[in-house]
Amino acid sequence: MIISFEILEDPLDERLSGLELVALVQRVFQPRPGESALAILVDLPDAKVPDDTSWAARRKMAAAWVAELTAHRDELGLDTHLVVYPNIHTNNGDLPERAWIHTGGPLPSVEMLDPAASGTFADLYASHPILIALTKFSATAPLKLAAKHHPIRAATMPGFRADMIPALRLDYTEVNRRVELLKDLLDRAEGANFRFDTPAGPCDLHLDLRHRTGHASGGLLPNPGVAGNLPSGEAYIVPYEGERDGDPSRTAGILPVQFGTEIVRYRVAGNQALEVISQGPKSREEATLLAKEPAYGNIAELGLGVLAAFGVKPIGEILLDEKLGLHIAFGRSDHFGGQVGPAQFSSPEAVIHIDRVYVPETQPDVKVVAVDLRMADGGAVALMRNGEYSVAF
Repeated sequence: MIISFEILEDPLDERLSGLELVALVQRVFQPRPGESALAILVDLPDAKVPDDTSWAARRKMAAAWVAELTAHRDELGLDTHLVVYPNIHTNNGDLPERAWIHTGGPLPSVEMLDPAASGTFADLYASHPILIALTKFSATAPLKLAAKHHPIRAATMPGFRADMIPALRLDYTEVNRRVELLKDLLDRAEGANFRFDTPAGPCDLHLDLRHRTGHASGGLLPNPGVAGNLPSGEAYIVPYEGERDGDPSRTAGILPVQFGTEIVRYRVAGNQALEVISQGPKSREEATLLAKEPAYGNIAELGLGVLAAFGVKPIGEILLDEKLGLHIAFGRSDHFGGQVGPAQFSSPEAVIHIDRVYVPETQPDVKVVAVDLRMADGGAVALMRNGEYSVAF
């Protein structure tokens, strides 16, 4: 069956052809015998979060991908459906209970969605073992958690834009090899020591990596039960959050983050950003947020991206930028195996997982002087020097 979609011209020239899309799905997911359907998910704007140009272009891209994959159904071996749902107003919050399979024509607004025509996400997972989420707000956390209970695998692409398409054409065999090497180092590390240089002076931070194992996100999702970003290319780990009785987290120090021209400095203890010790408008804003939403201050992730070595440059979207190099995240961690989830936030819409990316283009006044891993065997590994990896790949 051929489904007709209304597709408007994308203002950016970069596109994937139908056969490139087929090859992408086959490479990333390696469809299995008996699997029959793929879902491409989009979230819809509403009165609280109105539409914007990039979001509208992303939904048009999703419809175009569905049309191309439907036209190449014989080569793909899967039916492809476009699935819509109301946006969740925040990155990595829980998904709504219900979604709608779009049957063609212009995409509906939230007000046009007919509850009688909807289905549960559980039903969607049962009928669509492969999912691609081309959304505004990240669905990584809820889909990772869903993958623990449903035989799905999902590629999440929040904020994806056409200028990210070249990153989908990389040699992901080599990307994955480098990611696995970094994951092995994180698995064997008990801690990570950071030295940052800022105009206000050096900042030192220790992340406690005990009682944790790393994760590899190398752009390949062949096995059910997993979800991860696409484009990808990072190893990551949740610092120990102190949940064991009598064994507090040793994460402590000063973490600098540049916002525009201002560098906010957070005092961290017990794996929690407890206060802001810098001055300025953004510092005051962040201090207010920490006081209002303590779970936001949880140090949720140490990430090590590798795509900068492949010539990829940041474009101002976290989905891609975090895969370039070092990043440290605040907020939700349960989807990565940590302890902080929606229950620790004041409301579902307050749930957040947000990465701070330490590459020169994103934080030019924060220099990553050194990152050293303290290994479980008592040794040390010089991981980074002057913003570059110093380990041999």
